[in-house]
Amino acid sequence: MIELLRERRSVRMFLPKKVETEKIDILKEALLRSPTSRNIRPWEFIIVDEPILLKKLSRAKQSGSAFLQDAPLAVVVLADSQKSDIWIEDCSIASILLQLTAQSLELASCWVQIRKRQNKNNFFSEAYVQKLFNLPEHLKVESIIGLGYAAEHKQGIPQNDLDSAKIHINKYL
Repeated sequence: MIELLRERRSVRMFLPKKVETEKIDILKEALLRSPTSRNIRPWEFIIVDEPILLKKLSRAKQSGSAFLQDAPLAVVVLADSQKSDIWIEDCSIASILLQLTAQSLELASCWVQIRKRQNKNNFFSEAYVQKLFNLPEHLKVESIIGLGYAAEHKQGIPQNDLDSAKIHINKYL
């Protein structure tokens, strides 16, 4: 696990290569195994590989989502807000586990924050995605994770760049 963390970086440029069905199946399993508070499992996921939908998703945010139009795969992470008061945390856990599982499969990824963001038309990103997929209002969108084979290589963050001052032992400062 620590090796995955040492190597993982957000990637926004992907090769025009489809992600294999076997890898998508593993990603789905990772999502469904994601821990949730009290095992309520409020999250749901939309797997997107249709280029037209990916292009529409690329317009979800004012900045930071354009790369989705060239991604071969995206996962919309959402939850039933009526099932759990901490759906945000549950969706965040699922999102990062998806990214780490992708890394273990030699896939790259990038998180697109949707909740509390706007697109170029000052339309809330969440409402845009809800409308795109005809979601009821109680299904809230946390993120979209773009996935694929990296067309760029980024080095992991060097050990020397880690801010050890952020770690406190037994007390703050």
